[in-house]
Amino acid sequence: MAANISASGAEKYVEERLIAGLLTGSLHQHKELLDMLEDVDSRMIKEKTLLHVGVGLGKADWVEELLARGAHTEITDDGQQNALSSAEEMVRQFPDDVERCKVLNLVSLVHRRDQVILRRLKASSSRSTDHVTPMASPECDIASLKSSVDSLRREMKSLLRQLSSSLEELKAQVCGRDTLLRYLEEAVTSTAEDVRSIKCGLIGEASLSQPTCDPARARQECVDAMMRKTRIVYGSGVDKVRRLYERLYDGDEITACIIKYLIGDDRVKVMGDFEAEFIRRMKEKVVFLDGTHRNGSELCSFCDFESETVYLGARDCSDDSEKVVCTRLAWALSQLSLQLVFDNEGRPYSKGDVECEREWMRAIEEVEDRRKRGEGLHGMISYALNQKTLKAKVCWLAAAVPSIMTFDGPKEGRAKLQQQAPLLFSLYSNNVIGTLLASGKR
Repeated sequence: MAANISASGAEKYVEERLIAGLLTGSLHQHKELLDMLEDVDSRMIKEKTLLHVGVGLGKADWVEELLARGAHTEITDDGQQNALSSAEEMVRQFPDDVERCKVLNLVSLVHRRDQVILRRLKASSSRSTDHVTPMASPECDIASLKSSVDSLRREMKSLLRQLSSSLEELKAQVCGRDTLLRYLEEAVTSTAEDVRSIKCGLIGEASLSQPTCDPARARQECVDAMMRKTRIVYGSGVDKVRRLYERLYDGDEITACIIKYLIGDDRVKVMGDFEAEFIRRMKEKVVFLDGTHRNGSELCSFCDFESETVYLGARDCSDDSEKVVCTRLAWALSQLSLQLVFDNEGRPYSKGDVECEREWMRAIEEVEDRRKRGEGLHGMISYALNQKTLKAKVCWLAAAVPSIMTFDGPKEGRAKLQQQAPLLFSLYSNNVIGTLLASGKR
């Protein structure tokens, strides 16, 4: 009995670490754990398998490995979604996401292969039943079985060649594929606290990508929580600031994730002036990330890392002007989330994470090379590149991602980022959002 309990506990431990790996680690780091897993289709949270989670997160490398290990595409979770229907839903929501399109192609090919094999097995069984007579010889049965097996082998070889060809084409389309496999800080340790955090992250991710039992209530709770953290210093703007938070929550999963993370941190404070466009009356002097001193009369929003406070000037907060104010708020809230989750002076990676820091430096080089070639860049990316120090550039470049999504809208914003700064967009989507999900208390 004790041995059975020990084996069960070990299997559960492996599953929890693999969930953590899907959220925060690379496939290369967790292949040994996959080898230890007895059943690749074992059920976890909400009856999901590892394949369900990989498809939902858009992790093409994980999905490819799980399918190669025999993961079934037909298994449904408690929402009655299988891997194929989930992949199709992700592509409908994010049609410009290259990784999610790649996941759909992988799952579709394997699903099609399995269906072909199943049909052939049924046909073979039917033919055997139709032709069997009481006098049938064993030699005839063996010959028929060998013929069916050979036919299935030829079909599988053909499908494998097709799958291999499709994979190579997809790999060629992804710029810097190897860099996409390196994100987030060191793998989560095996302590119970880390496991609980990862589970919270998984639940948070699911709430962003799938309908909840009461999405309207979840949205209301998040907005109300941000309202409690907000102080209107000048003017009357309760309805206005509520609209801003609702707009960020509804706009895209990236801005929604920032809101979901911030409501779980008691240190967050937001101060608003709804009678002025600038923040001077709330914050007369500020120090920028590059060390320069500025006046509050020149700034419409600002994130003060020392007091963990966001300041917002929002006098013009109606019609088209609301979009501009919301973009400024997204910029400042994004910077605050980076400071709180990484604790590295606003940088989008943890102290000592040399590998991740190197990738962000490459993201800066990518957009700077594009500017040198005279190619178009979004104004917010250009503004980040114009900062005087490397620290300021990387901090402002990271904060530009949710700002662009807010200003241009989710679909157009994603398209521009993937075209102009694919590595930047990948690092923010995987590194920053993955860490916020894993660290969030909600």
